[in-house]
Amino acid sequence: MTTPRPKLRSFPDRLRQITFFEIGGLALITPPFAWASGVPVSESIALLATLALIAAIWNGCYNTCFDWADGRLSGRTADRRPFRLRAVHAVGFECGLLLMSLPVIMWWTGMGFVQALIADLALASAYVVYAFAFNLGYDKAFPIQARALNAD
Repeated sequence: MTTPRPKLRSFPDRLRQITFFEIGGLALITPPFAWASGVPVSESIALLATLALIAAIWNGCYNTCFDWADGRLSGRTADRRPFRLRAVHAVGFECGLLLMSLPVIMWWTGMGFVQALIADLALASAYVVYAFAFNLGYDKAFPIQARALNAD
């Protein structure tokens, strides 16, 4: 007997999740980034908005693939993910994003590799904590509805 495939989030639900995540992240993280990096606020907002766009695309791809793999392996929906796997999920997302965002930060700000890496790691650290809390809250606020017994 095969394990039934759990329902994934719908496309509109995933868009809502990404939109709320990115808007919240920009509001919370831009001010401390501008202060700590010395990059003017206007440039910080533009840079972080660009990084948010990259992250939004990565978010949709990564979360859909992670949810699919977790569902296939465990038979559960994303809103029933255990604490330890939520932590792995958040760290994996940020590691992938780091590979995409570091060159953008270096080019945009003119920072050298080490300075940009430190700035990017600080952003990633802040976003790991934020992603964990956000996704836990999102799953509580918007649970995935169970499938009907005869639906596939």
